[in-house]
Amino acid sequence: MKGKIIGGSAASVLVLALALVKPWEGYATEPYIDIVGVATYCYGDTGPHEQRKYGEQECAAKLNSRLGQYLTGISGCINRPMREREWAAVLSFSYNVGVSATCRSTMVRRINDGEVGPGWCAELSKWVYAGGKRVKGLVNRRAAERKLCEGRS
Repeated sequence: MKGKIIGGSAASVLVLALALVKPWEGYATEPYIDIVGVATYCYGDTGPHEQRKYGEQECAAKLNSRLGQYLTGISGCINRPMREREWAAVLSFSYNVGVSATCRSTMVRRINDGEVGPGWCAELSKWVYAGGKRVKGLVNRRAAERKLCEGRS
């Protein structure tokens, strides 16, 4: 991991991110097409899938595994230390938009330029569009991610 976790561990980042991601992604037992036309199932998983019902335990295990993969992905492009709550907010964000989009974002550039959290955390609020439309659910999710990122209760 290039960027270190200040005052925590990868496990604690995953626990924080999991608590944020699960309610925003929701749980779908069967694959469905989301608002931008992507097949989605379990807790927002868009990976390869079978057209069948998925159990909650299976979906929870899949989410835990995928969050670990996403954390590995974003840690490859973030080279500054961040607090665990900041990592968790960026991890939740990346689970929603993808590792590539996260790593190419102005937010990650600002992190790597050494800007402190309250400044770059504001970038989260810009990512509220899907299919060219402002989506209330994304506005609310980004507000929750930003609140965690900035350390507000």
